[in-house]
Amino acid sequence: HKCSQDEYLAMIDGYVGHFGLALDPETLRHEALEWATTRGSRSGRTAWQFIQDLAGRLGKPLEG
Repeated sequence: HKCSQDEYLAMIDGYVGHFGLALDPETLRHEALEWATTRGSRSGRTAWQFIQDLAGRLGKPLEG
């Protein structure tokens, strides 16, 4: 389901905190919003896909 920008960013923040992904907050916000824009959707699924991509780029496995 679609969500607001604030809800989408809150999901991203929750995942980042849960998985211990380290990224500058402003960079994280910019990249997360760009990800959603280029995919035409803000949703829980889009947030999860962004987190999977981010973790891969950071070389951090998603465990927890």
